[in-house]
Amino acid sequence: MTLIRREALRAGFSLGALTLLAGCDLSDHDAVQNVLARFSRWNDRVQAALFSRSRLAPTFPEVMAVKEFRYNAWYGPDKAPRLNPADYRLQLAGRIENKRPWTVEELYALPQVSQVTRHVCVEGWSMIGKWSGAPLRTFLERIGADTTARYVGFECADGYYEGIDMPTALHPQTIMAYRLSDEILPAKYGYPFKIRIPTKLGFKNPKFVTAIYVTDKQPRGYWTDRGYNWFSGI
Repeated sequence: MTLIRREALRAGFSLGALTLLAGCDLSDHDAVQNVLARFSRWNDRVQAALFSRSRLAPTFPEVMAVKEFRYNAWYGPDKAPRLNPADYRLQLAGRIENKRPWTVEELYALPQVSQVTRHVCVEGWSMIGKWSGAPLRTFLERIGADTTARYVGFECADGYYEGIDMPTALHPQTIMAYRLSDEILPAKYGYPFKIRIPTKLGFKNPKFVTAIYVTDKQPRGYWTDRGYNWFSGI
């Protein structure tokens, strides 16, 4: 941790110096933006180093699960994609042995688990819900994904895109959520499934997933491209 601590001190000193030079209006200063980007990358490295597959996010009694879960997207629920199960095919790419597309029926036939966990939004709210679906690890093993690869990426029907590190993908609480409160996932929440990751902030839980790929190159993220931290988890 000495190297990380040393880098933090260097970054902190630079930020203080830039504050004196730039005055109050730091947001337009390229040097400040570079320093903030360094802090973000440092945060990602620290969070990844602290992550453990054996450390679980808190779980709650089912009675605490909210039935009417809060809708969250940059567009209204009326604009959420309506995917036809007859036409839907989950596309696979990258370091995967069997890239055959999967139907909704095949996905829903996988062994499933349930969890009552808290969704934490970067906007400052949180909500407890009951989610059910197949562990992502089970699916990755079924398709022959190379789990020595570093990342898993997702593309979505609404134009969203996201990625996670492989240890998070293999975490026992990371699931392909098909149900919310024991009912088939409604369209506005991401039908036919969303990636539910209680160890991550909400924006790392992509909905309407249409493609999964395995790679050694860090996948881009919709909100990461707009300034959020990439790892964003515990």
